[in-house]
Amino acid sequence: NLEYVEQGGIVIVNEDEFNKSNFKKCGYEEGYNPLDDEVLNAKYKICRVPMSRLTRESLASDTEDISVKDIDRCRNMFALGIVSWLYSREIESTIERLQNYFGKLKNKPEIAALNEKAIKAGYYFGETAEFFPSQYEVAPAKLKAGEYRRISGNEAIVLGLTTAATKVSKPLVYASYPITPASDVLHGLARLKQFGIRTFQAEDEIAAVMVAIGASFAGQIGVTGTSGPGLALKSEAIGLAVMMELPLIVVNVQRAGPATGMPTKTEQSDLLQTMFGRPGECPVIVVAASSPGNCFQMAIEAVRLSVRAMCPVIFLSEGGIGNAAEPWIIPDISKIPPIEVTHPTATGEEFLPYKRDEETGGRPWAIPGTPGLEHRIGGLEKQDGTGGVSYDHDNHALMTKYRAEKITKLQAVIPDLEVEGEGDTLILGWGGTRGSILTAATVLKERGTNVATAHLHYINPFPKNLGEVLQGYKKVIMPEMNTGQLRMLLRSQFLVDIVGIQNLCGRSFFVEELVDEIELRMKGESA
Repeated sequence: NLEYVEQGGIVIVNEDEFNKSNFKKCGYEEGYNPLDDEVLNAKYKICRVPMSRLTRESLASDTEDISVKDIDRCRNMFALGIVSWLYSREIESTIERLQNYFGKLKNKPEIAALNEKAIKAGYYFGETAEFFPSQYEVAPAKLKAGEYRRISGNEAIVLGLTTAATKVSKPLVYASYPITPASDVLHGLARLKQFGIRTFQAEDEIAAVMVAIGASFAGQIGVTGTSGPGLALKSEAIGLAVMMELPLIVVNVQRAGPATGMPTKTEQSDLLQTMFGRPGECPVIVVAASSPGNCFQMAIEAVRLSVRAMCPVIFLSEGGIGNAAEPWIIPDISKIPPIEVTHPTATGEEFLPYKRDEETGGRPWAIPGTPGLEHRIGGLEKQDGTGGVSYDHDNHALMTKYRAEKITKLQAVIPDLEVEGEGDTLILGWGGTRGSILTAATVLKERGTNVATAHLHYINPFPKNLGEVLQGYKKVIMPEMNTGQLRMLLRSQFLVDIVGIQNLCGRSFFVEELVDEIELRMKGESA
């Protein structure tokens, strides 16, 4: 990570780990110690702290029944204490979190006490040692008034799905097979049974999505969660839900692939799989979250759109969103509108399970066992209206058209794309690139370059004004953490020469690198 440190920056090292044994493992020549390197010392302010020794000394009186391994793990808290002092940050909230996590959740109060003592020792070391040339002050964030809590993307998905279930007045069934980085959603929902949430850990990805489809067929909110490899395994079953025209929410917390890839690293490379990775003409609704807090809103939106159109929704998050955390203003739940769902009842006339609602294009959501509403269900093509099995070619073309049209009809109820800022160049993003794009735009403005920004949360269908927005700029630049998948779709649909910036490093864009790349693209150059 040294390459990311600016010249003159502070590098805090655990001096105890710089020993002959580790030098040998690194392949350094005998007698070479990087801490004594004149070039490095001239470029950076290297602060050598014997963290291992100081941590053990600070915990010496409390470690009779604690392993050396657990003691050494507390070095992280010692280091955090130093950095907290360096940036003038209080440590009380961190101590409270340690007590809640280790003391209450894990029932290990002795570990909580050790970490508390270690972070205090690090803080006091920074305060009393003369290692650092100065101390820094970070101004409080400018947040609008309200009650805040810290929330991760996966936690926000949990709360969003739970809120959606209450707003639709239905139980929610979440069926999943554990997979990084989506497993926390299963764990979080499992703790919310009191809100009518049912969770099921299936034996594999296919079983999980089939359980969710079964729940939906029974009139409940069926949800499954996964990451890229699991989405591939679920693809045929998602196609079944498309054919049966049932609500289904598939949460995909993306990670770097292909295959097992880099499970703990973030990426946006499942977009084309999400759009087209199923047999046949098999459209689904696709929405994408842009931040940890935004996962709450988009989870509710996924449920709302799914039950309206009677169609599966794939909700795209990312490892960088799911595991990241931010201050989140707790919403007034009473101001979130209800999600309307009606189930048909017998009228004495023939029940037509595939009769279309003129406004939404969706079919009736009949609850199994309702007298008079018996009908056939399955994966074979359906006869328009009656739902009987049909091999008629004209009917197949018509039903294919209907399945696509009801997604397009959602443009009437999703918001238009909003543009922020002014300029001849538009920086367009989606997913977890939002924070980097907004900060890069601010930096560019400070340098005298004005750019407009916009961010897509609705991928299928697109906002109805998207084409008009794209046509209104001389240049459109799109940063993505893939090889340009959404850019390719937009270029083909709107015939706009969108210029891409790609990042396939398993991490989010750094602001400075994004600023540099945008400046190059505005000049007509590429890296």
